[in-house]
Amino acid sequence: MHYRDTRKVAIVGGNRIPFCRSYTGYVKQSNLDMMTATLNGLVSRYKLDGLRLGDVALGAVMKHSRDWNMAREAVLGTKLAPETPAYDLQRACGTGLEAAIQVGNKIALGQIDAGIAGGTDSVSDTPIVYPDSYRSILLESFVGKSTAAKLKPWLRLRPSNFKPELPSSGEPRTGLSMGESTERTAKTWGITREAQDELAVTSHQRAAKAWSEGFYADLVTPFHGIERDNNMRPDTTLEKLAKLKPAFDRSASGTMTAGNSTPLTDGASAVLLASDEWAQAHNLPVQAYLRYGKVAAIDFLDTCPDGLLLAPAYAVSDMLNDAGLGLQDFDFYEIHEAFAAQTLATLKAWESEEFCHKELGRTAALGSIDRSKLNVKGGSLAMGHPFAATGGRILASLAKIIHENGGGRGLISVCTAGGMGVTAIVEG
Repeated sequence: MHYRDTRKVAIVGGNRIPFCRSYTGYVKQSNLDMMTATLNGLVSRYKLDGLRLGDVALGAVMKHSRDWNMAREAVLGTKLAPETPAYDLQRACGTGLEAAIQVGNKIALGQIDAGIAGGTDSVSDTPIVYPDSYRSILLESFVGKSTAAKLKPWLRLRPSNFKPELPSSGEPRTGLSMGESTERTAKTWGITREAQDELAVTSHQRAAKAWSEGFYADLVTPFHGIERDNNMRPDTTLEKLAKLKPAFDRSASGTMTAGNSTPLTDGASAVLLASDEWAQAHNLPVQAYLRYGKVAAIDFLDTCPDGLLLAPAYAVSDMLNDAGLGLQDFDFYEIHEAFAAQTLATLKAWESEEFCHKELGRTAALGSIDRSKLNVKGGSLAMGHPFAATGGRILASLAKIIHENGGGRGLISVCTAGGMGVTAIVEG
């Protein structure tokens, strides 16, 4: 380890491919295909051809066993120097931001001068496996010492052995899907259907406006014939959303629908991080700086059974303590919209004196934020959520927002499966 004064972590910029609803534009593209295309776009944009970077951290949540070394394979598919090392990581929906924090820490400590962080996910190309009963037959046959021993296991073969097992994003310990868990959160915190729909409409309107104004032109590389996020619905209205049926609790009390929840999405993103000195040496402007990062986890099995996706509320509180800041000391807020209910519940938790005192150990509530500063270029409800790619999308967008603003400070909050949260502070 390096034990010396830490350095600032510069965000040079990012790149992603357009995000697509699963089973649409990228139905035949793999995680490796999407990640490599994203890296190639980043390399081209910042003229990194032939450069050896210190490290590259990439990840995916829905991942084939063939992609055991995906990050390194993706790097080898680019024009980066083949001596550039890379590694895989995974922290569910917070993977992309976690990757940035890890690469940033290496830069801050002086271990490396520049690196890339990112992630990719495809539900269209999910790994499908056969039941353990079929695997058992294959293994027993393989280790058999005689012809009879190799053939005997096949006598147990039944049609059920060929029934595929699909991966799930539900919680193994509760058996609930993310949506079912968040519906419980919505009821506990009194998050109405109307409030959720309003947030969804705002997300679509802001994303569409940002695209029409060219904000994403230098953040997105077209891929496989797709030029922009295909989940956006600029014509979405409260009236249209009100007609949708509840998706998780189908009773009259259900509040969450396909319109106020993120769709299954395919895509990839990456961010170039560096020291100031490296950026200057390569004539690359710095958009902003990654200043703080924090993760947290909650006990969603016992003490907080209705708060699976509320861990960022805890992480942000701890991070504000680290930075000596208040919740209102930000010019921009990027709160991942996994579900409108989850975002609104997080905001409501920060406004609750009881929650902030009992759960966060504070003497007063963190308070409200200015909603006009929240997800100003749209959020996941509009653009979609390829699990491991969302953090990179948010970080790159926020850095550009701050740069175009002439400075400022931004807060990032990403909830994840397993009752965890990943958060960060970006400053100009």
